[in-house]
Amino acid sequence: MSSGPVLIIGSYISPYVRKVLAVLHLKGIEYRIDPIVPFYGDERFSRLSPVRRIPVLIDDRVTLADSSVICQYLEDRHPSPMLYPRDVAARANARWLEEFADTRMGEVFIWRLFNQLVINRFVWGEKADRSIVDRATNEEIPSILDYLESLTPPSGFLFGDVSIADISIAAFFRNAAFARYAVDAARWPKTAEFVKRVLDLDAFAQLRRFEDLATRTPIEQHRTALRDAGAPISDETYGTLRPRRGILRI
Repeated sequence: MSSGPVLIIGSYISPYVRKVLAVLHLKGIEYRIDPIVPFYGDERFSRLSPVRRIPVLIDDRVTLADSSVICQYLEDRHPSPMLYPRDVAARANARWLEEFADTRMGEVFIWRLFNQLVINRFVWGEKADRSIVDRATNEEIPSILDYLESLTPPSGFLFGDVSIADISIAAFFRNAAFARYAVDAARWPKTAEFVKRVLDLDAFAQLRRFEDLATRTPIEQHRTALRDAGAPISDETYGTLRPRRGILRI
């Protein structure tokens, strides 16, 4: 068992942070969060996360800077409740869907959609490239949703009990909503219901007020506003007041 709360570095708005926080909630692990946007990480953050990705997890044994590695570590160290299926084939498929979410969904939902419509505007003061957004909404996201529609069950979760696959996939649809994209329930009915079902889990629902607050609060005021709202904010921050570009995942 850990000697105290783990530290998570990363913004509530990030789907990768959201995934890890949901896992921590489901496993009953106490945490504190330094809610930085990675563009605002200082040099100490760069040493913890050399590619300037979030989330970073720090506990009494490790410092890790990749959401999938973090979740596997949490599963291994805190095996109950089990979030990776016991059956070897189902576990492999769950890991594949986690990878699909982290990579392909991340590439499209975050870098093609959310980055263009939200990050570019509020961090860099730049306009969206509408050709990128249009391709994402008209071609790339429908392709992803077609694939998910072929997999998602009409009820319940992908592998019986809630798993890392459900968590990883659903996490990206909050960012889609921030960018004002919603799944067309007439075209992808199973996926629309599946996403709602997973995001209605308390592990996600308890994050909403902090996520919504962060989306409407200037970045430099995040820590104060979130602490005042009751978020478990860390005493120390790895953030800065000005952004800088880098190789990162939000």
